[in-house]
This record gives sequence, C-alpha cells and structure tokens, in this order.
Amino acid sequence: MKPKKSGAKSGRDVRFTADSVAKIAGLANIPVSPGEETDLADGFNATIAVVDQLFALDTSGTEPTHQVTDLENVMREDEVDSDRTFSQEDALKNAVRTYNGYFVVDRIIP
Repeated sequence: MKPKKSGAKSGRDVRFTADSVAKIAGLANIPVSPGEETDLADGFNATIAVVDQLFALDTSGTEPTHQVTDLENVMREDEVDSDRTFSQEDALKNAVRTYNGYFVVDRIIP
C-alpha cells in the first residue's frame, strides 16, 4: 500500500489510555468503571488502528464519491395537513409546566 497523497492526517499520534477515557467520561458525565475504562481504551485504539489502515490506502486515482445509490430526494409541497396537527391547547394540555402558551422545561446547560 502506498501512502495517501491527499495530506490527510491519521490517528497515529492518538493513543487512548484508561486515564483519557476517564477524563472524557467525566466531561460527558457518563459513569464508567475502571475495568470499562481499560476496555474502552483498547476498543478506541483498535478503531484508530483500522482508521490508520484506511489512511494508508492510495486513493489518488479514485474519484470522490458522494452518492452511490443514484437515489434522488423526493420532494413534496409543503402543505399543512390539518388532520395531523395539534392545536396549541391540545399540544400543551399534558405539559407539566407552561407559560404564555409555551412549554417550560428545566435548564440543562449550565
């Protein structure tokens, strides 16, 4: 296999450890046990190794492919189907909290 000539970078410099998995899990607020940290780090490193193999392929003579099925978007007129819509009152009737016709939810981003 010849090196890819597109200038794309591979993950060769990336190496996951149990500590890096713990840090990512903490940032994402995902509980991960120490055993899982090791397993996930091994899995991430295996994935990076596969990606490195892909980066090693010579694709310089290959045309980029963006669509392989020859399917086209099916468009329809943007019309309101009154039989499938709720009134504002119907939409809000089971809401725990509302204010001036809107749903009220707890803030989730600090």
